[in-house]
Amino acid sequence: MKRSVFLGTLAGAALLAGYASAATLDDVKARGVLNCGVNTGLTGFGAPDATGNYTGFDVAICKAVAAAVLGDASKVKYTPTTGETRFTALASGEVDMLARNSTWTYSRDNDLKLDFVAVNYYDGQGFMVKKDLGVASAKELDGATVCIQTGTTTELNLADFFKENNITYTPVTVADDAEAQRQYVAGACDAFTTDASGLAATRATLPDAENHIILPEIISKEPLGPVVRHGDNNWGDIVRWTFYALVAAEEMGITSANVEEVAGSTQNPEVKRLLGLEGDLGAMMGLDKDWGKRAIAASGNYGEIFAANIGESTPIGLARGLNALWTQGGLQYAPPFR
Repeated sequence: MKRSVFLGTLAGAALLAGYASAATLDDVKARGVLNCGVNTGLTGFGAPDATGNYTGFDVAICKAVAAAVLGDASKVKYTPTTGETRFTALASGEVDMLARNSTWTYSRDNDLKLDFVAVNYYDGQGFMVKKDLGVASAKELDGATVCIQTGTTTELNLADFFKENNITYTPVTVADDAEAQRQYVAGACDAFTTDASGLAATRATLPDAENHIILPEIISKEPLGPVVRHGDNNWGDIVRWTFYALVAAEEMGITSANVEEVAGSTQNPEVKRLLGLEGDLGAMMGLDKDWGKRAIAASGNYGEIFAANIGESTPIGLARGLNALWTQGGLQYAPPFR
């Protein structure tokens, strides 16, 4: 019941915000800063460094949008949000967009009046345990205590999985990834469940990472992506097509290092449209002709961003998998720029 009231309250706030948010682009331009809701701290995806500067796979989307809209990737104010506060922050107008691990679901799209503009990471929920627990499958967790964030899709997935397998568990609720890690390491729970990418990010920060295993079961579909409010289609288009510009750039071989060179030599009509050399794609969204070029230059194309922040050569160590380009057997696919 508590969850229903919470969702209902959010839905009302989101509906009002939707009617009032039809000029987000104008607000961002007038403010000169993009307000971006991010994770409180998830290594590789969105976390502040020692000097307080946010970096990560999701943060790169904030930078790309700021570069496209404001001409400067640094013009971003990062607002840390938890599983419970993220959608309220967006609905209330505190942030212009969310770029943090949030799952696209039916109720969030419709009941909360939010728009998930794309999927930047195809994920699924998993479990992490200490090796000395002696289990090799999530189906062996009967009677376990499980750390789980409140206000997330993982709560219902967890309940469904244990019910389906006729086993029991005791939830240990936490507010964010940092608290989950503390409780898990301290032994307050036998297992930690969240998106598999989040488990990999958490494990990478542990001093004894080799003593923790991510169990093989993936129990859900978790399409994660940037989110905006209903009611401002133009702003939604800007965030959506900025992300797709990064995916298309990888498809076309355009990188942060060669974008200017490509712009000066390409004969490919679609590349020309993406980089503002012909056509009026920017004007269609209220931006200038170089928006796509700046977005790509900010942190690189989708593949560069993935490799630099969470790829196999980083401590996170994630393979592309479903997040490879469609030409390489994955699901990442940019609609045509025409």
